[in-house]
Amino acid sequence: MSGLDTYLVVGSGSIARRHIANLKTLFPQATVGCISASGKLLHSMDIGADVFYPDLKDALEYEPRFAIIATPAPFHVQQAMALLDRNVPVLIEKPLTDCLKRFKWVENTFYAHQHHIEMAYNLRYMPSAISVKNYIDQQVLGKIHAVMIDVGQYLPDWRPNTDYRQNVSASKTLGGGVLLELSHELDYLTWFLGDFDHVFCLTHNTGTLDIDVEDVADALMTRGDGLQVNIHLDFLQHKAFRTCKIIGELGTITWDLLNNRMVLCLKSCQEKIVFEDPMYDKNAMYLDELSRFSRVAAGELTPAITIQQGVKVLSLIEAMKYSATVKQMVSIGDFC
Repeated sequence: MSGLDTYLVVGSGSIARRHIANLKTLFPQATVGCISASGKLLHSMDIGADVFYPDLKDALEYEPRFAIIATPAPFHVQQAMALLDRNVPVLIEKPLTDCLKRFKWVENTFYAHQHHIEMAYNLRYMPSAISVKNYIDQQVLGKIHAVMIDVGQYLPDWRPNTDYRQNVSASKTLGGGVLLELSHELDYLTWFLGDFDHVFCLTHNTGTLDIDVEDVADALMTRGDGLQVNIHLDFLQHKAFRTCKIIGELGTITWDLLNNRMVLCLKSCQEKIVFEDPMYDKNAMYLDELSRFSRVAAGELTPAITIQQGVKVLSLIEAMKYSATVKQMVSIGDFC
């Protein structure tokens, strides 16, 4: 069958439905197909797809231009393998998978297809994030000494029309917990500043949410040039909070992700808003992500967020989890 006008989304949750809607916006003449995470046949028109397939084998008969994997993290690798074996380009929602061991079994296949695989860390397309990255690359702050990342939101408020305890974020078997679910922070950190050498991490399940994963984590990351990073992640803050402060020898950048704002304070101690767009439509970064990946799938561009970068974030998470278990600082390189 001709698949020139067919796109596939694997998954039927909130992020899958967003991708389906965005595919229909970008490619209004195309057919957008969907299968559930488990392969269970879907019927609900609320999902928005044009056609529902019973399984991946059936979906592949339509030769999709590319596929988006938007299922729980433990399913990502197996589903991607089935697509890559048929040379279907794949955009994988974060994180790459729930554990490195699952990826190591199939890494040769992934690397053989690496030019048609991209990680969906959408924050890299956010205008304020791009502004922060540009200021760092232009060395406006000089040598960077410290970074503080703070992010939290009350988990029951994430998807208020569902039982949060049944969602991926709350389930260990589905790849939940703050470290995997909030890995955007780890991705943009390494995008901004590169690799780190060591990490000390503490995680905790407070028991207040009736879930079986960590709902709070605090980490200290270091490297040889003296740069230190403090990271706080939680599912507990009733008022959503998401900031990143970057402290350099010449000044400080404060990035407010929720308000799409960046404030620069140089040695004069005068704060200056260098980027602000509080009315920014956050769906725009998902559209930009998909638009660019369509060109990657067509062979016109190379991946912006590579499989290697997805592995890097997962390696960092595994180092953080191990550190929390042994309650010691560990070498991140041991987990790559």
